[in-house]
Amino acid sequence: MGKIDVTRENVLGYRATAQGLVGGSVEGLLGIGVQDTPVGTAAAVLAARGAEQRPARTRIVWSWRGAPHVHHEADLKPLATATWPMDDADATRRMGASQIAAGARRGREAWAQAATAVREVVTEKLAKGEVSTRVSAAVPADLTYDCPSCRARHISGGLFQLVGVAAGVEVLTEGRSTYLRPLPASLRSKQIPQAGAGLSEMLRRYLLVNGPLSSAALGAWIGTTATEVKKHLPPGLVEVTTPAGRAWMPEEAVPDLVVAARPEGLVRLLPGGDPWLTVRDRELVVPDPQQHKEVYKAISNPGVLLVNGDVVGTWRGRLGRGKVLEVAVTGFEPIGQQLHRQVEEAAQRLAPARQAGDARVSFG
Repeated sequence: MGKIDVTRENVLGYRATAQGLVGGSVEGLLGIGVQDTPVGTAAAVLAARGAEQRPARTRIVWSWRGAPHVHHEADLKPLATATWPMDDADATRRMGASQIAAGARRGREAWAQAATAVREVVTEKLAKGEVSTRVSAAVPADLTYDCPSCRARHISGGLFQLVGVAAGVEVLTEGRSTYLRPLPASLRSKQIPQAGAGLSEMLRRYLLVNGPLSSAALGAWIGTTATEVKKHLPPGLVEVTTPAGRAWMPEEAVPDLVVAARPEGLVRLLPGGDPWLTVRDRELVVPDPQQHKEVYKAISNPGVLLVNGDVVGTWRGRLGRGKVLEVAVTGFEPIGQQLHRQVEEAAQRLAPARQAGDARVSFG
């Protein structure tokens, strides 16, 4: 293929379909995992697309970057090796060195020790705090640090969660409490991984849903560097140029990308952690600098109102009396009356994901 230039409308139009906002299929998202941070986000992501809040034969595990994600059960074994670092330097970078500098320098050996400890401790449903305490006592001291706030010595929180899917445990949330439970034997590898494998296939899946993207954006999703990602790029990628710069796209998806157009008639309320917002070319998703600041906060991003592919406002929700989801929408510009009903329908779609039986919208 020759040089391929695509517009912002091409990219966002393609993603609207690939992410299930147009057409309603969430298989692409589930094929890479739907992040559940904070708890309940994954249910809202799926509900906004008209899908089940928790599709059949899925589990929540700590996978990419150690964050909880909803995954197909069939993908759990491949994820154990796909999320495993490719070499010791990669393992050290992913752990970070702020809390466990000496232990982090041991690379994949440290990961294996942590994963083994988690697997040996979690033989039944246990509270996350209890697991952390037992694992901290089981791993070498250089993988733990002194925690001043609780006057105890803990395993590094990042490492603890980074090895979750490889250790074969799932994450359960009940109220405000988090529990860990061993996955069924049929869904987890018999042994802790010795080496990473299968990352190329996961990168291909990610690009099919969120592309086109740069190597740096792919690295951010995994929690590693662009240099490391380039070693594992899948075959059959094409370089395209977007308004955000040069990026990769699977060749099979290029025909759909170059003809994709603005998704007219699309009105959705998306949660703050929605895949639409977490793709790393944020300047393409929300180009206006002032609006960008309103959408992407240092802590607790708001949800957004998406209209025809553009983020046109933000929203916050709370569960009010009578289990009514109260949604307060703030538009970047006044929201016309003709949109009110569609926004209210979008809020009704979200209500079950917030344990509400009804929804009420106010416009600011």
